[in-house]
Amino acid sequence: MGEHSLGDALRLFLNNSRLKGSIQALQIEEVWEQIMGKTVARYTEKIQIHGHTLYINTTMAPLRQELLYQKEKIIQRVNEALGERVIKEVVVK
Repeated sequence: MGEHSLGDALRLFLNNSRLKGSIQALQIEEVWEQIMGKTVARYTEKIQIHGHTLYINTTMAPLRQELLYQKEKIIQRVNEALGERVIKEVVVK
């Protein structure tokens, strides 16, 4: 059996676990204000990842519309923040 650092072992575990999306959603929530700005962060209620889809919940109709227009930019910024190409689609609810 080969030797792995604790970080490598955790990454390997997360990559093979169903927890990965939840942990990545938490990572995104931590930097959401930096990625999208204070106003968007203030009115975003929930962020989830299922598979390669990022779900963003907001009750503000104007913000929902703005986020729909910015889907590609959101995908790019979130993937940069995660350090890998995880998100391929954005759904705004």
